[in-house]
Amino acid sequence: MAAYVMVQIKITRPDGWPEYREQVGPLAAKFGGKYLVRGGDVEVLEGPPHDGRRVVVFEFPSMDAIRQFWHSPEYLKLKKLREGSGEAAAWAIPGYTG
Repeated sequence: MAAYVMVQIKITRPDGWPEYREQVGPLAAKFGGKYLVRGGDVEVLEGPPHDGRRVVVFEFPSMDAIRQFWHSPEYLKLKKLREGSGEAAAWAIPGYTG
């Protein structure tokens, strides 16, 4: 069953972000992940105004694939490129089984 990583990012210092962005997509692909949403304008349909953070959504084949990606030595090394350059919140969410 598909599963999703949803990330909200606020870049406070651009150092490290270009390299991170360039490498994270291909690395996620090694674990079956692909971008569904990568930034862009947010249109608020209901609720409080959008706080300006970038929104990114990846689709993976499973929650297990997300865990393998997120805890892989390659991603832990890649994460260091963006650490200290912004604020990020990330969630892993299983897909709907209906």
